[in-house]
Amino acid sequence: MRRPLRHAAAAVVLLPPLLLASAAPALAHDELPAAYRLHGDPEGSLFEGIAVSRDRETFYVSEITGGEIHRGEVDEAGTEVWLDADDAIRDGRRAAIGLATDHRDRVYVAGGDNATQPDAAADDPDFWVYDEDGELLASLRVPADGPVFLNDVVVGPDGAAYVTDSVTPQIFRIAREDGDWQATVWAAADAPGAPEPGEGFGLNGIEVGPDCRSVIVAQSDVGALWRYDLETAEPTRIDAGDVDLTSTDGLVVKGDTLVAVRNFPQVLTYLRLDDDVTSAELLAEVPTDPDRVFTTGDVAERRLLLVDSQFDEEPPSPDSEVVARPFRP
Repeated sequence: MRRPLRHAAAAVVLLPPLLLASAAPALAHDELPAAYRLHGDPEGSLFEGIAVSRDRETFYVSEITGGEIHRGEVDEAGTEVWLDADDAIRDGRRAAIGLATDHRDRVYVAGGDNATQPDAAADDPDFWVYDEDGELLASLRVPADGPVFLNDVVVGPDGAAYVTDSVTPQIFRIAREDGDWQATVWAAADAPGAPEPGEGFGLNGIEVGPDCRSVIVAQSDVGALWRYDLETAEPTRIDAGDVDLTSTDGLVVKGDTLVAVRNFPQVLTYLRLDDDVTSAELLAEVPTDPDRVFTTGDVAERRLLLVDSQFDEEPPSPDSEVVARPFRP
């Protein structure tokens, strides 16, 4: 995921809860919509993350400008504002970036630089957990000295959430332990073999590896993929040969296929991972719509759902879309 171009003032965005973005009727599963409408703010909205629920029927989309969370159903072209601007303000959130869901249908929200913006208070959070009804379960601030940008998040096989920091090459772990939600540094930037910082936006998309013993992380600025062992947090660079992976934003993993969503290059890069997730071979490079900048994706009903961020628009349009396309190239 990419650093947002700007932050709109959340206080001026007043949307009613569960605002319907479209009144389109539900469609049969053999007539699934090709796109899902996202209604944002009148002055323009940027969108970022997407996460599909465990039943693969519901999906959530994050809005950078204002911190709202949108929700949709895969058989309906419309979406709703699930957590609106008032909810975001109440919970201390100016922006929403990465999203993930778990087997209990909880929703995890990473807040970028929410806690380290110039106008942030000393106790402002940068990570939130909600139940399926939108009730806040936890608002946390990760333990870090200096700026952070909490970008993408995934829930591991152990039930903990792992979230990337795009400022410093480190990964935080969010888990409920001994009755309390806690945020800890899981993979430190100064650990042996850790990625060297580049000159731009660093660690970004994150997904569980097909071996279920690792997470795969994109390093956007240098075009690298990393395997982090879930037991030891040890990083290993994945050998992808000379495949161009710069500006990789979100990652999607299904089976041994990895899709790198490369935002401004406007390309989906398909790779096949080997059994131990230490190397990958190119399957295809598929150009995307030149009028869209996709950030992240997820899979539902054997289709890839991609978020049109509107990063290429200044000012951005009020409304955007989640676009569906076949998962296979």
